[in-house]
Amino acid sequence: MNIDEMTKEEIIQEFKTHDNDTGSPEVQVALLTARIRHLTEHLKSHKGDHASRRGLLMMVGKRTRLLRYLRKREQSRYQTIIGKLQLRR
Repeated sequence: MNIDEMTKEEIIQEFKTHDNDTGSPEVQVALLTARIRHLTEHLKSHKGDHASRRGLLMMVGKRTRLLRYLRKREQSRYQTIIGKLQLRR
């Protein structure tokens, strides 16, 4: 359940911190969020797909760890990414 290349490039362009940025925590969290949202829609119609459900839980855990890292390192970057992605209501 991957997102297409055009969507991935748009996400990277929106969340990058410098010109060649593809691996900053902000970009990683944004890409994981897009994949999580896509996979959540898939699982609504395919309730028995337990392998994808496990992958979803692993992605959510990875995103949580990245957000925890950002929160500890730079609070302002953490608040910005949370606001842009509309996480943590």
